[in-house]
Amino acid sequence: MTATLDQTPVAAEPAPARPVAVSRAYRFELVKLFSPWRVRLLVLACLLGPGVAVFGIKQQSTLPSDTLFGRWAHASGWAGPLVTLGFAGTWALPLLTSLVAGDVFAAEDRLGTWRHLLVAVRSPRRIFAAKALASVTVILLLVVALAASGVAGGLLAVGNKTLIGLDGHPLSGGDAAGKVLLAWACVVAPTLALAAIGLLGSVALGRSPMGLLLPVVAALAMQLAQMLPLPVPVRLALPGYAFIAWNGLFTDPQQLSPLLIGIAVSLVWAVVATVLAYLLFLRRDFTNLTVDNAGRRVLTLGVAPLAALFAVTVGVVAAASGTTGSGITQEKLQSSLAVEFAHLYRLQEQELHRPPVTEAQLHTTAACNKGDGLAAPDGPGNDWRCTVTWHVPGVAITGSAVYQLDVTANGRYIADGDGPKEVNGYFLLHTPDGDAPNPLWQFDGNVDLLPSH
Repeated sequence: MTATLDQTPVAAEPAPARPVAVSRAYRFELVKLFSPWRVRLLVLACLLGPGVAVFGIKQQSTLPSDTLFGRWAHASGWAGPLVTLGFAGTWALPLLTSLVAGDVFAAEDRLGTWRHLLVAVRSPRRIFAAKALASVTVILLLVVALAASGVAGGLLAVGNKTLIGLDGHPLSGGDAAGKVLLAWACVVAPTLALAAIGLLGSVALGRSPMGLLLPVVAALAMQLAQMLPLPVPVRLALPGYAFIAWNGLFTDPQQLSPLLIGIAVSLVWAVVATVLAYLLFLRRDFTNLTVDNAGRRVLTLGVAPLAALFAVTVGVVAAASGTTGSGITQEKLQSSLAVEFAHLYRLQEQELHRPPVTEAQLHTTAACNKGDGLAAPDGPGNDWRCTVTWHVPGVAITGSAVYQLDVTANGRYIADGDGPKEVNGYFLLHTPDGDAPNPLWQFDGNVDLLPSH
């Protein structure tokens, strides 16, 4: 008699679970980011706010002359998006990066959903990539919304009219459009740097509100540093400098060196801060709902590496640029003022319907001193006084005009006319077509902080 063989089937071992693709996790994170009313309200505010503000400026009799290009807001539709850009770089973009990137990881800590997310995605690396990409996507969308709203509001309120550059030369509508869009594109780099700092704070500080505020605090600190009389290498080594370096696009020739350095520094900060956040995230103990030793982690994987990066960047910029001072000299200021006065003088002559002259025919020069000659003629200050001289062909007398200059540490200056009244001493110009703003009364200029080669 033969034994009966056991025919019971053997259960196969289950295949190991595969991590979810980054693309699927990215789409999931985008849905999560747009689910709260807060982010949708931010998008709506960015789409409507700048356009409404530009329309409001058009209806006012006064101009935001303390903002770059604000004094041209009634003359050109391209001034509106530049006024918006100045405000965005100072306040809006740091706040937006805080609300998005600064909260993308901390939200999971507050809700206690890390274990559920790990079970769903099954890869901390892919979770980090999806969250970082989703937050950057939302931030870029907000930047595009701000730019589009400012441009649309300016063109609808004022129109596609000539814009006056920071050296007084006129920019046609098409030329101004290209420079405005390029200026908005340039602030993407420092925005990404702030977003990376937000990711680092969100990972390192967890549910602490300081993680949410870190990009705003960092932006305010960098703005304060830009207001101080710091050496040029220190100024350019901060990623926030790219928020103001776009000014150089509106001069002829363009002041591109500070802008390119600012963009490169911002991108380096963005990469380093993102890598630090990634390394810190991979060391996270997801079985613990609390964030332990946050202060030590922030110091060792946050503050210390970024401080070292700042020190190295200062050295590299100093060696590459060959400058260690403020970058504002008497010679640069005199040259910039003379060139801008010549451009604006031609504009004034055109408004008065006088025979046209060229800059070469005017032979414009400027002589500047600081503190009535008692202070060293360099560096920022509101005690610069300049005398501009020029000569109109066919006129025996040489013209002269006086300006008081307020020069900021970042190279921007405001020239305030101090007579004679017929040239620059009054804000209105009596023309054959009626009263018009006097282009020589007050105007903005910009000095290149780096040596010209």
